[in-house]
Amino acid sequence: MRLSADQENRYRTEGFLVLEELFSPAEVETLRAGYEADASIAAPHRFLEPDSGHVATLFALHDRLPEFDALARSPRLLEPARQLVADQLYLYQMKVNTKSACGGKTQGWHQDYIAWRLADQLPAPRMVTMGILLDDSTEFNGPLIFIPGSHTAGLLRDDRAEGSEPDAFVDSNDVALTPEILAELVEHRGMRSIQAPAGSAVIFHPEVVHGSAPNMSPHPRRPLILTYNDIHNLPRNPTPRPHYLVNRDTAPLSAYQPAGRG
Repeated sequence: MRLSADQENRYRTEGFLVLEELFSPAEVETLRAGYEADASIAAPHRFLEPDSGHVATLFALHDRLPEFDALARSPRLLEPARQLVADQLYLYQMKVNTKSACGGKTQGWHQDYIAWRLADQLPAPRMVTMGILLDDSTEFNGPLIFIPGSHTAGLLRDDRAEGSEPDAFVDSNDVALTPEILAELVEHRGMRSIQAPAGSAVIFHPEVVHGSAPNMSPHPRRPLILTYNDIHNLPRNPTPRPHYLVNRDTAPLSAYQPAGRG
């Protein structure tokens, strides 16, 4: 389950990599069904869109659903993550970010690591994120958009936006980059949107700049996001955020291999 030399080089150069149809339609349908059932239950780990009341983000599905716990240990995800970061990793966070049909808000241009550094006092970006597309990602439904190579620029801000709510959930717009920084990045590096079928994986660096527009289509956009962290890079916040935002189980993961599938 290791990445090829070319795939690894593309990730390290551009800060992201797409593996198309890594999971089968049947596997994706199982994950969709689990998500939909879990999303129907009101709980602190479920965040809603303020205007529509639709689910915006659902956290920590691995705590409640065995198929998501098994997914975090899948060698199709865990082995590439180890290859890119470190041999001993744990699941730092799992969530589904939903843009409902003809809805969802703009996700400002940001680097994930800034939020985790501010909220959790995470020492270094010794992490990698795996996004599993539960739906086709198209030009119309608010796909992820990356600025290739922007992870090599280091941290591009170190504070939250003035007026942002000081709560445990750090919204991407709270740490969004200024238009001036964005313009300079795009001038030199361009932009690239992710258009790929359901079941594809998007692997991305915690410092690569990315964002997304609202969903203009009549179809939902639901990427399942798993972030792995080096066990030697634990958060240092003396008052940790809730466990559904920051996983307390930091034991290194071992791969789980289901029968008949690698």
